[in-house]
Amino acid sequence: MAWILVMITGTLRAQVTDENQTYQTDNQGRPIAPNQGGNDSLKMRDKFEDSITISYRYFDSTLDHHMDSSINDFNTRLQLPYTYNDLGNIGSPAQSLLFKPYMKPGWDEGMHSMDYARFTLKNTRYFTSTRPYSELGYMLGGKGEQYIDLLHTQNRNRNVNFTFEYRLLNAPGSFKNQNDANSNLRANISVKSTNKRYSSNLIFIRNSLKTATNGGLVDPDQLKDLSLGDPFQAGVKLGNSNTSTSNPFNATVVTGNTFTDVSLYLRQSFDFGQKDSVVQDTVTYYQFYPRLRLEHAISYTTHGYNYHDYNPTSDDYLNYYNFIVPTDTILFEDKWKDLTNQFAIYTYPDKKNKNQFLKLHGDLQMLNGRLGDNYKINYNNIFVGAEYRNRSKNEKWNIQLAGNFYLAGNYSGDYNVQGSLRRDFGEKLGGLELGFMNVNRTPSFIYNAGNEGAFTTDTSKVSYHAHSDFPVIGVSDLNKENISRAYASYYLPALGLSLTGNYYFVSNYTYFKDIFTAAQSSSLFNVLQVGAQKHTRLGKFFHWYLDANVQQRAGEAPLNLPLLILRNRIAFEGHFYNNLYLSTGIDIRYVSPYKADSYSPFTGQFYYQDQTRISNRPDISFYINFRIKRFRFFGELANLNTMDYSNNTFGFNHYNYVNPNMPGQALWLRMGVWWYFIN
Repeated sequence: MAWILVMITGTLRAQVTDENQTYQTDNQGRPIAPNQGGNDSLKMRDKFEDSITISYRYFDSTLDHHMDSSINDFNTRLQLPYTYNDLGNIGSPAQSLLFKPYMKPGWDEGMHSMDYARFTLKNTRYFTSTRPYSELGYMLGGKGEQYIDLLHTQNRNRNVNFTFEYRLLNAPGSFKNQNDANSNLRANISVKSTNKRYSSNLIFIRNSLKTATNGGLVDPDQLKDLSLGDPFQAGVKLGNSNTSTSNPFNATVVTGNTFTDVSLYLRQSFDFGQKDSVVQDTVTYYQFYPRLRLEHAISYTTHGYNYHDYNPTSDDYLNYYNFIVPTDTILFEDKWKDLTNQFAIYTYPDKKNKNQFLKLHGDLQMLNGRLGDNYKINYNNIFVGAEYRNRSKNEKWNIQLAGNFYLAGNYSGDYNVQGSLRRDFGEKLGGLELGFMNVNRTPSFIYNAGNEGAFTTDTSKVSYHAHSDFPVIGVSDLNKENISRAYASYYLPALGLSLTGNYYFVSNYTYFKDIFTAAQSSSLFNVLQVGAQKHTRLGKFFHWYLDANVQQRAGEAPLNLPLLILRNRIAFEGHFYNNLYLSTGIDIRYVSPYKADSYSPFTGQFYYQDQTRISNRPDISFYINFRIKRFRFFGELANLNTMDYSNNTFGFNHYNYVNPNMPGQALWLRMGVWWYFIN
């Protein structure tokens, strides 16, 4: 039993990876230099650093990274980047404040409001460790909010590594029917034969994301009444009679959404190449240089999306959502199964540079969908792709080119191409990356109106046999979306400065224009984004961290964006009493006024609204974090901006709003501990 407990001890640093980016980013989406562990201003200098050597790389990446021991940002403990807004409770559906369209070809259900909370293949990490390494994290918040974070990794020998990760969140929230219950599990094993010819990777992922949705407040003006001591008293549009529990292992969602997925992925490869040996101090080291690799990968994934109400109140639906006829139980549900086989061949032009290769692959995808209780559908797709990477031996140049094209099947004509070039100039001058992406894709399945008939021969238009079980008024004869993105990033460590830029060009943009109605805009429009991140030392112990993002849309489009997203942290940081590393300060986030999208629980989508402009105070938090050897403490008192004094009464009830009728939280306290173990 003790051995089992040791095996499951650990935590996963919150890492949000933009799957559209080719450069590596930290957990807040900021570019970092290669071989860096993220924004770590307080590096470990105790015996821990000398007692273990541990590194990792991401799925399908060749860059090595080291564990991030930084304590100067409480937000790294949360899953949500500062550039996102959730629905007022941790673990709830969220939307990026920066324009970030979905840029993948082929089938997609269209449910992305919980993507930030998922374990995925893309953010899977392969570890190499000289000793078994574990992390344990536990955080408590207001109203019984609990967060558990576990990680364990170890090398059974030089050629086998096992990693286990688990994450559990239960957040009852402040308002009625606002509780979230999310859990994530991932296990991966990587194996390489002694002769270095054969390798395999087995990954298992399970995500269960349950989020109650109350539809927002019936009357936001209720919160202005200072006699309203508890926001739980405020009336909501859905689930007024529902209650939640603070038990993280027994959390139920009576009215809301459940998003689940289970993935099993196996990749095997065999290399042909040249053997060699090196003699050092009378010891012979045998080496192998691959020149040709044959690879097969198979993935099986199940997806489940639903809206359910196990205790519907007729008045709620008749008053606010009369499109839906209430019954004893309301359930809208789509389920999908995806089986994909990929066959690939790699060539390595330079035998001593494994980071230079050309990959050619062909994929066969078989999709099976069950839409509600009455309809099943099967899709098949064949697509091919190529990828070229070249990271020079001196690590100064990094080139990536890739593309996929759907040859046959229900999504024929979809494609994506991308390329990037990175140049590293050294520790003083940093690195520059330039890149371009273009995708031509069939709009996500949920937008479809469900026309009868076969697919048309015109690949610019698609008519489906079926439509989602969700209550969507879809679009007939959808045009393919075409989205281009040009981007650049420059990292200058000598000045503590990072600069980023994105330029999007979009046509046939698909969106929801109200709670139930999908639409497609034929207008061409573009979006320009510019970002900067700067670390300034204000004194021996004082630091200023600045994150600034500016974006602007040009052209007519059903899209509202905040012009400015600004984050400032003024911190007191230092090393005291030999083993104490301290970071404490004020964290301020400002979002300029804009017409924020609303959220439809019935479709799991954020939808466009152009009536109400949101103007909030800056979000203000006080944090205190410290590290003593392998122990780390994180504490935050959030939403100090809600402080209010009126009618001779003091309180924290001046709420910021995430959309017209959904307020965020009032004053909120979170405290957590993260502990490292070396076995």
